Amino acid sequence: MIHHLRGKMIEKSPTHAVIECGGVGYYVHISLHTFSKLPDDELCMLFTHQVIREDAHMLFGFATEEEKSIFIKLISVSGVGATTGRMIMSSLSPDEVKQAIYSQDVATIQGIKGIGAKTAQRIIVDLHDKVLKDDASSFEKIAVGGNRNKSEALSALSSLGFDKVKSEKTLEKILMQEGNDIALEELIKRALKQL
Repeated sequence: MIHHLRGKMIEKSPTHAVIECGGVGYYVHISLHTFSKLPDDELCMLFTHQVIREDAHMLFGFATEEEKSIFIKLISVSGVGATTGRMIMSSLSPDEVKQAIYSQDVATIQGIKGIGAKTAQRIIVDLHDKVLKDDASSFEKIAVGGNRNKSEALSALSSLGFDKVKSEKTLEKILMQEGNDIALEELIKRALKQL
């Protein structure tokens, strides 16, 4: 397994890069997120993941280990192949992918080309606990509106079938009235009364 490549950038496009290492040019599939972080002609490094299928051996490259880790989690979901995983990583930043999974935002994931409602739901169900376990501390920083209670309440209301946009507006209204110190249980109870 090839962990990473460090070498000279020979060719770069929004979908792939060719990196020369020790006289060998490696064709690496990349996301738009990684493309935006790569230099043009200089030495560079990509973290890689190799996908071996009957008809192809493909190398996927990532600017950060975080992006690689999320990609590997995504392709572990039934129905999400490497090409779809790369499409997700091209459409959303690593933090946006984690936030969408954490807040169970089916609409954001479904908005990516090639992702249907069932696949979006499967991604969230399969990866929610894994993402939460890996990044529990960082979600306090990236949680919706910077308020963990709001994010958890929004997640709970979405799970109960309430519209995400309407729920978020209701939660914001309650938080403006009561402040950010309101208990999670109380926040959800008040929101349920208003929805």
